[in-house]
Amino acid sequence: MPDIPVTVVALLCLASLAAGWIDAVVGGGGLLLLPALLLGLPSVTPAAWALGTNKAVAIVGTSGAAVTYVRKAPVDVGTAVRIGLAALAGSFAGAFFAAGMSTDVLKPVIMVVLVGVAAFVILRPGFGTAPAAGPATRRRRLAAIGLAGLGIGCYDGLIGPGTGTFLVLALTALLRLDLVTASATAKIVNCCTNAGALAMFAWQGTVLWKLAALLAVFNLAGGTLGARTALKQGSGFVRVVLLTVVFALVTNLAYQQWVA
Repeated sequence: MPDIPVTVVALLCLASLAAGWIDAVVGGGGLLLLPALLLGLPSVTPAAWALGTNKAVAIVGTSGAAVTYVRKAPVDVGTAVRIGLAALAGSFAGAFFAAGMSTDVLKPVIMVVLVGVAAFVILRPGFGTAPAAGPATRRRRLAAIGLAGLGIGCYDGLIGPGTGTFLVLALTALLRLDLVTASATAKIVNCCTNAGALAMFAWQGTVLWKLAALLAVFNLAGGTLGARTALKQGSGFVRVVLLTVVFALVTNLAYQQWVA
């Protein structure tokens, strides 16, 4: 592990704590932690070490949040795992095609979709505030596996930022879940995709394990706290955080596309 100043490590720990909380509530923690790693580790190769370390940290916080949710929220674990396995396959496919595709072409499309999503959530105050009566139909579960699994998993492999947020939105719409249950289900799916990505980075030897272990402790604390906060505050609170993260993601993608 390269020499990292104590002040930088402390700031990375705080970023990891906050990222864990955000990710547990509505997804999108990588929007905070990954840029922090890129800024804090300028002496290493960003495309490899920062991404690998980020995944090693994120999987711990995501797993902690998932366990907290499963204990207290009505999560259909079987459906979540099926979607997660589909997302794992989709992320591998996305990563394969990413090498020959410019993400600059996709980012404006993603921004338009996100703005549309934000407008929809704002204009539909009841979206995700309560689950639909009765379990989701088989057709809706298959649609969730295809869209939320394969589709968003592929996006995760191609671009990545905001995957958790897209999962929450897709699961809320397709399975007619409330936002808290959708966040809980998304955490299980995220565990599957993070595990696949981490296995690849570990095989390539691009994970700073000592730093990741330290940051993972803070990410786990943030993830567990975030899940408990969402369960306590309910879907209305998650809706506010969701809109905040969506606008942050649009701003981040716009900056990367036209400024950076």
